Amino acid sequence: MDKLARLAISEEGFIFDPVSGNSFTTNKTGLFNLKALKEGKGEEEIVQALTEKYETTKEGAEKDVTDFIEQLRYYRLI
Repeated sequence: MDKLARLAISEEGFIFDPVSGNSFTTNKTGLFNLKALKEGKGEEEIVQALTEKYETTKEGAEKDVTDFIEQLRYYRLI
């Protein structure tokens, strides 16, 4: 089973993993990233979408996405 698919995500940024019982919170950018990843979007697609939605540079968006994905790996969510 895809780990991302099992996550329950609220619109406020609350994330619950029903397999492990762990819960997490994220900000609106993290929520945007997580939803995009669950939809199957790649890093470049997410970076492009972030630069269009928020006032950020491509470099800033790339760092945000990379850092967020590393956090997901750290918590074994991907």
